[in-house]
Amino acid sequence: MAKRVGLYPGTFDPIHNGHTDIIGRAVKLVDRLVLGVAINTGKGPMFTLEERVAIVEAEAAALAGGAEIVVQPFEGLTMHFAREVGANVIVRGLRAVADFEFEFQMTAMNQQLDREIETVFLMADPRHQAIASKLVKEIVTLGGDVTKFVSPRVKEALLAKVGR
Repeated sequence: MAKRVGLYPGTFDPIHNGHTDIIGRAVKLVDRLVLGVAINTGKGPMFTLEERVAIVEAEAAALAGGAEIVVQPFEGLTMHFAREVGANVIVRGLRAVADFEFEFQMTAMNQQLDREIETVFLMADPRHQAIASKLVKEIVTLGGDVTKFVSPRVKEALLAKVGR
C-alpha cells in the first residue's frame, strides 16, 4: 500500500493553536505529514525562517501520533514543493467563509497545475477559528496577552521578539 503523504504549508509566523489543531487532525489522515514553512519574505515575517522552523519543529514534536512529521522550509509554488516531497494531499485549514472563498480559488488553480494532488480542508476547532498569526503579532506588539492563542513556548518567543 502506498504511503499517504500530506503537506500542510504555511508561513507559521508564528505557529498558533489553530495551526496545531489542524496538525493534530491531519496526522490522523496520513502516514507522513510535511509541514512546509514558506519563506515568503513578502509577508514581512516577525521571525526569521530559521526561528520559524525551530519553533514549528518544537510544537509539532508532541503532535505526531502515529504519523511521521517533517518540518521543511520551501520557496516558490506549493504544488512544486508538494511534488518534491512526494505529497499526494495538501492540507488546508478553514476558519471562516472568507477563508473558503480564497482556498476554493487556490485549489482550483492548483488542480490545473497537478490533478494528482488532492486538497483536503479541515475545519478549525471553534475555539481556534478567530486566531490568525497577524492578529497574534499585533496583540503581543501592543502589549496584550496571547496566552489563549499560542503555546507557552511560542508566547515566550513572541515576548522575547518584542523585547518583553
